[in-house]
Amino acid sequence: MDPVIIVGAGPVGLTLSLALARHHVPSVLLDESPGTATGRPARSAVLHEDTAALLTRLTGRDLSAAGCRLTGWRSMRRKQEVRHVTFGDEDPAPLHLAQDALTTALRTAVAREPLIEVAFDSRLDALEQEKNGVSAHTRGRTATWWRGSHLVGCDGPRSTVRKLIGVRFPGRTAVERHAVAALRTELPWQDEALLHRSPPWRGESAEISARPLPGGVWRLDWLLASREELVTPESLLTRVRSTLAGWTGGETPPYELLDTGVHAVHHRLARRWRVGRVFLAGDAAHLLGALGTHGLDEGLRDAGNLAWKLALAWHHGAREALLDSYQTERRAALSARLRAADQALPLLRGTGGLRALMPGSTRGQDALLADGHLGQGALGSPGTYANSPLTPPSSPALTVVGTAPGAPVTDVRVTAEDGTFVQLRDRLGDSALLVLLVAPGTGVWDRRHWQSAGLMPRLAAAVESLPAPAELLVAEDYPGAAAHTVLLIRPDGHLVTAFGGVHPRALREAAERVLGMGPAAEDEAAEDEEGKAAAGKAGGGTEEEAQGSGSVRAEARGGGRSGAEELGGSAAAGGEAPGADARVRAGLGSSGRADGVGPAGAGGGGLRGTDGGGGGENRGSTGGRSGSGVAGEGPPQEGEGRVRMPRPAPGPSEAARSSRRGESGR
Repeated sequence: MDPVIIVGAGPVGLTLSLALARHHVPSVLLDESPGTATGRPARSAVLHEDTAALLTRLTGRDLSAAGCRLTGWRSMRRKQEVRHVTFGDEDPAPLHLAQDALTTALRTAVAREPLIEVAFDSRLDALEQEKNGVSAHTRGRTATWWRGSHLVGCDGPRSTVRKLIGVRFPGRTAVERHAVAALRTELPWQDEALLHRSPPWRGESAEISARPLPGGVWRLDWLLASREELVTPESLLTRVRSTLAGWTGGETPPYELLDTGVHAVHHRLARRWRVGRVFLAGDAAHLLGALGTHGLDEGLRDAGNLAWKLALAWHHGAREALLDSYQTERRAALSARLRAADQALPLLRGTGGLRALMPGSTRGQDALLADGHLGQGALGSPGTYANSPLTPPSSPALTVVGTAPGAPVTDVRVTAEDGTFVQLRDRLGDSALLVLLVAPGTGVWDRRHWQSAGLMPRLAAAVESLPAPAELLVAEDYPGAAAHTVLLIRPDGHLVTAFGGVHPRALREAAERVLGMGPAAEDEAAEDEEGKAAAGKAGGGTEEEAQGSGSVRAEARGGGRSGAEELGGSAAAGGEAPGADARVRAGLGSSGRADGVGPAGAGGGGLRGTDGGGGGENRGSTGGRSGSGVAGEGPPQEGEGRVRMPRPAPGPSEAARSSRRGESGR
């Protein structure tokens, strides 16, 4: 079986390759860059509980040491503190880290993984789809054809993969612009993030945020008043001095300026995320980042959602309902977040009017911004897949718990099959499914006593008969769950459903549904294929549909424009704002020192763009845009027998190492 081709070696592409390897699927990672790292302190990311846990599982290391685990978050308006949140066990802290530190940790893990082959200096320029696989052509040091089962485009906002498959990328350009600086100094709030609205000193931005990084480094963002506001080195230094003086009591403290930039936030959503054997993920599929939200979080969730579905297809043959659910689930989740941001932007960024005079409007605005910055509410919380085609229908066997079907599960302590105590999220990705029994008292009883008593023998037999490998776990309690509740959990940590007791038949039907094996799922997939075929015959199908139903050959043409460009907008998500090179002139280098009086390192280049902590997965280690890839699925397997996930011996499969098909003269 050919490996999955992943185009783009940024955080999302690296994460997807590691997630596939955890499911014993080989991959080829096409990286535009030569593999040398050039980090920028002003490019950073905020990871929330679920995505930080995903990266910890995949890299085998706690990334807290590479970043700063926030101890609190403050919101101020003028001189008054509006809100102060302290993070603890009940409210897990976000992790703020430089994006190059994240990329380095992922690249180190990839280098140790024998199932991943990295092809440096490889730029995608053509791809072909056939019935049983995908071929991708790259140019660079040598012109090479690569053969894969599927291809996934993680190559950023100007995605070559997206252009080759003809998918449009509509949306809004520069919904927000920020001036950004990374500097080393001392501020009153150690390891706490700050959002300051309407600061009292004159001539300042309407909104400033500060987030700590290791080594006394802070990232500061100033919201710019308009798309056309000019940012010069002198004006940025003025912002730095006035902000630090205002926060520390009147005098500018000593600081060392490390990096600067201008960050433009765009909101875009690809029309389709799957065309045949080709998928889009990360910034290639969506752009967001206004109101304190972070696009990289969502890109990592794309990787977690897609990896286990591709793994089942790779090992056991394609199930269209399962693969189609990636677009259905993830696109709906991103669409909801973008819709919430678009509805909140006029209120939060408006110029006033009657709304500003309404009682409670200030408190409501602060609450909305807190949701975005803290990863809560409609603006910031992880998406739920309540309307997923993988969700089983209602039945008398189901019950209600504190987690809704399709939502991420709570990370409770559980007892594994070998008797060890672990966190629930630590077991994700090791098998196709997790089955969790809520049994009070099992944490203090000897495992030998309760494993063969009560419901356990019957539940163990039901789990063994499921159509895919599943791990049986036991928890003392779970939020909102009564004793003897059984939870079925997907490999990406989302709840399938919960049962009020042991119901073997209902459990099996739910497992078949989530694996795309049930009759309903197969009927839906058949109807979808019939619809595509009918549209193609009638000549009314879209270009994407035509490509998804047959053999496709696409070549990159230098004169072509992306869907975003056709709509008249810039697709940059983390580079310079439109026209930034023209607006920002020489006068401030990327590194300099200041003692509170004036810069000592002035001179040299202008302000460089930065991704502002969102997205950025399109960039390889040099910051250049990487390509994306297509992952393939194996031949269909008829019947509904038990699916067994093989565990090969360490080392890449022969398919992974023979994926290279020679030179371009193939």
